[in-house]
Amino acid sequence: MDPLDFISQIEPNALDALYQQYCSDPESVNASWQLFFKGFDLALASYDGNATSPQTLKEFQVINLIQAYRTRGHLFTHTNPVRERRVYAPDLGLSNFGLSESDFPIVFQAGHKVGLGEASLQQIVDHLQETYCHSIGIEYMMIQDVDRKAWVRTHIELANRPRIELEDRIQILKKLSQATLFEEFLQKKFVGQKRFSLEGGETLIAALDAVIEEGAMQGVQEVFIGMAHRGRLSTLAHILGKPYEEIFCEFEGKAYDDELEFDGDVKYHLGYSRTVKADSGKNVNITLAPNPSHLEAVGPVVQGMSRARIESLGGDETRVLPILIHGDAAFAGQGVVYELAQMAQLDGYRTGGTVHIVVNNQVGFTTNYLDARSATYCTDVSKVTQALSFHVNADDAEAVVQVMRIALRYRQVWKRDVFIDLLGYRKYGHNEGDEPMFTQPKLYKAIGQHPNPLKIYMDRLIADGSMELAQAEAIRDEQFKLMEKAHAKAQKRKKAEVLDFLSDLWSDYESPSEEMLQSTPDTSVAVKKLKELAVAMSTLPDGKKFYRKTVKLMLDRLKMIEEDRLDWALGELLAYATLLAEGHPVRLSGQDVERGTFSHRHAVVKTEDTEEEIIPLNHVSQDQAKLSIYNSLLSEYAVSGFDYGYAFATPNGLTIWEAQFGDFNNGAQILFDQFLSAAEDKWRTMNGLTLMLPHGYEGMGSEHSSGRMERFLQLGSGDNMFICNVTEPANYFHLLRRQVKWPFRKPLIIFTPKKLLRYPLAVSSFQQMAKGGFQKVMDDPRHVESASAKRVDTVMLCSGKVYYDLIEVLEEVQAENLAFVRLEQIHPLPAAELDQIIQKYGRDANYVWVQEEPQNMGAWSFMLQHFTRVPLSVISRSMSASPASGSSEVHKSRQQEILDEVFAHANR
Repeated sequence: MDPLDFISQIEPNALDALYQQYCSDPESVNASWQLFFKGFDLALASYDGNATSPQTLKEFQVINLIQAYRTRGHLFTHTNPVRERRVYAPDLGLSNFGLSESDFPIVFQAGHKVGLGEASLQQIVDHLQETYCHSIGIEYMMIQDVDRKAWVRTHIELANRPRIELEDRIQILKKLSQATLFEEFLQKKFVGQKRFSLEGGETLIAALDAVIEEGAMQGVQEVFIGMAHRGRLSTLAHILGKPYEEIFCEFEGKAYDDELEFDGDVKYHLGYSRTVKADSGKNVNITLAPNPSHLEAVGPVVQGMSRARIESLGGDETRVLPILIHGDAAFAGQGVVYELAQMAQLDGYRTGGTVHIVVNNQVGFTTNYLDARSATYCTDVSKVTQALSFHVNADDAEAVVQVMRIALRYRQVWKRDVFIDLLGYRKYGHNEGDEPMFTQPKLYKAIGQHPNPLKIYMDRLIADGSMELAQAEAIRDEQFKLMEKAHAKAQKRKKAEVLDFLSDLWSDYESPSEEMLQSTPDTSVAVKKLKELAVAMSTLPDGKKFYRKTVKLMLDRLKMIEEDRLDWALGELLAYATLLAEGHPVRLSGQDVERGTFSHRHAVVKTEDTEEEIIPLNHVSQDQAKLSIYNSLLSEYAVSGFDYGYAFATPNGLTIWEAQFGDFNNGAQILFDQFLSAAEDKWRTMNGLTLMLPHGYEGMGSEHSSGRMERFLQLGSGDNMFICNVTEPANYFHLLRRQVKWPFRKPLIIFTPKKLLRYPLAVSSFQQMAKGGFQKVMDDPRHVESASAKRVDTVMLCSGKVYYDLIEVLEEVQAENLAFVRLEQIHPLPAAELDQIIQKYGRDANYVWVQEEPQNMGAWSFMLQHFTRVPLSVISRSMSASPASGSSEVHKSRQQEILDEVFAHANR
């Protein structure tokens, strides 16, 4: 613990008392204070021996000055290339610390604290100015971990601004040349086209190059990058090596391959993966994740991909590096940034630290930074997790590279997030066709007269003799030749191409044919194996004390296994157990998933005395895969995005995000709209994320009844995802296994029940799980015989828990003319299976869709649009703005109206 962290706040009398204590017995104070006072003893030997002498007091004043630079120096930096900094008071003037310029020649012991040894005040101030107030601002004093704080201090004070070797300086110049000339070329060849230029922030490319090169030397094998549109094309070209020809083809607006049905996406949204060779000779796999225009949405997706790869590589977080590139306005304004920051150190979501780079344009579209945040800095969210934060002038390329190297080393050592605020500017408006002079005339006059980072750095190298002008011009000429050659090839191309994104991980999977989609894979498991797994996952380990209700719950499960009546939880857990035994990892995350919102799952149990966590499913078979199950923070958007990313990088596993209640899923609507439903059509990527959305009308009000099925059905198109609402544990078992056993991947949305979790009729047998596969449609078991089917004149189509509400009435009402047919899969609509139902009951029968939801919600609109073989009517709640009533009486009344209307058709 460094005494300087406290010296500016300690009372003088207390300090004197501590010093007297040290004099009496040095061992009575801790080691840091011992070193501190030894330094003063050295000073006292040269003076009068009085601890309160003027020299000694000045030592403390210098210490206060040092502490102020460490704490507030970032406020007085030269980090803004085109604006004057705001004025903060008090400043770091000597008079604020009881010092003056007349003290400059005096030598102080306090110089030891900044790595100078005995030094004059002038030397100390110069060193502090260079360290804390030049092109780099540093915020780290809020870090409570004294070891981390000491590490940062050592790397910025004792190793202050190390000289960049000539070879590295040439590399910086090349990267600046690539970034700058690329933008100039695009501006010339594709006039007026949007490209979201990096101009004003070109040092981003040098920064990324530096952090990846440093990472390779520090053991990084894979890098995952998430970023929005600004600078993305340059990053693709100059960091991942995407060929210029492909980028220019996209500017030409050519169709993708020979598939006019494939929508594709704009060029600055596409993802890419490539293995590059670092200067050290080591290969690094780099992936830039595809992303939508919704700023910051890609952040959790990248984190999920990174976590999946960390686990695949044995759990070593230093081997996988997530990098997130942000804009200043979005980083300060989007709530998902805060959600992601809070996930950084959680067991279920940590990735060993992320390097966050904010490309700070100092404007968001047309909004000035003063109107875009209340905080001092756009990166102030970093303080939530006491993260190291840098502010660096983007015009000082060598300062940028130095910061990136320190940031990477910090991340590798401490496995913590680090934030770099890269202060530059935006040469044009929000896009190249936008006019920024309307809203920021003063700023853009300054930008118009400001040299770009390439010229600034080139002039610097020429001025100090590191490079001749001819060398710089040769680099420029070579760059233009490469681009001209690629442009000529692109003009001759007839088609554009969507290039590689994580193809190595997906080599065993293929886009499904129509025949594949209609097929049902065999998901059966032998009864003997099922029973073995069921007993293993329901047996608590010996020698540990468990809560009595936990013991009873497991005994009840063993009894159900013995009696061959498996409830919903056993059906679900058996699906996991069988997949794990077959080598497929399972990840389940969300709010309260370990126990289950409705206390049904209990996949994680705890000992009563020590709260040790036991996961029985991880002890069911030798050489099994792992179940990873995590209660999440109270977030839908970031957590579902994380799990979506995890599924991207784990095609062989079952990855599930479960909402606490289905109604809460709309907190993640951006993820569902932009990624889950559309990614395959936009980016030609598969993803098998499964959503579990508890759903069902049971009188719990408007926010605890509906999973908003209608919204997912509206997002459904062709075969982009599967939407199911199952009614039996065995079918649920087969559905979960189908998700992994198919040779392709599609998102799966399951509207899971609440009432059925413990409902006596919602049970299955081992035999039902030991044969066949998932049933998309389930016919009325009362009408298996053709003679019975002939008496049916009305077919009630329904889905989910409402089926059981209907058959409860059959105990009192004779309704042999009614058939209750369940759609277990709603999208894609199982047309072939429904045709068999129509053939069985006849086209002349009445076909009615029954749902609990209001008529403008649920599946009715979807069924009306897609079930067209016969006329279809509906029985439901009336149209409503709210999904459900908050009154239990009103709920019962409306539910009864549905039942009455259904059974009004009985024996008419």
